[in-house]
Amino acid sequence: MSKSVQLIIHNVRSAHNVGSLFRTADGMGVSKIFLTGYTPAPLDRFGRKDAKLSKVSLGAEEIVPWEQKEIHELIHELKLHKYEVVALEQSPHAIPLSEYAPKQSVALIVGNEIDGVTEDILSLCDVTVEIPMKGEKESLNVSNAGAIALFAISK
Repeated sequence: MSKSVQLIIHNVRSAHNVGSLFRTADGMGVSKIFLTGYTPAPLDRFGRKDAKLSKVSLGAEEIVPWEQKEIHELIHELKLHKYEVVALEQSPHAIPLSEYAPKQSVALIVGNEIDGVTEDILSLCDVTVEIPMKGEKESLNVSNAGAIALFAISK
């Protein structure tokens, strides 16, 4: 991967999904994961491991650097460091993931399992990408969608 890719996991409830995203991030060479909103972290405030997250990530949470941040502040900081902030979300303004070509380092945001990435966050992003769906279901699980997007971005 010639450009740096960072992953922002925002308001994802399931520790299983977060663990899966850690494992994918390791496989795709993500340089850092940011956990924002109420996304569970690998360690609680007492330093204890989240067993569900750890089981699914297979130790990737110990390999990929991560940090908990407030999302608005984080987006501002990333833009100052010349990251293109990209939301993965179905939206009238989204472009197909296959048409997206990163111009610089990327920070990819994936959102809540039900509500996705909210409008207030989308408005702060440089671009919104979506995975075109062909079946009757209108969306994928957040960890599956994140994996597809990270693979496409890291090409």
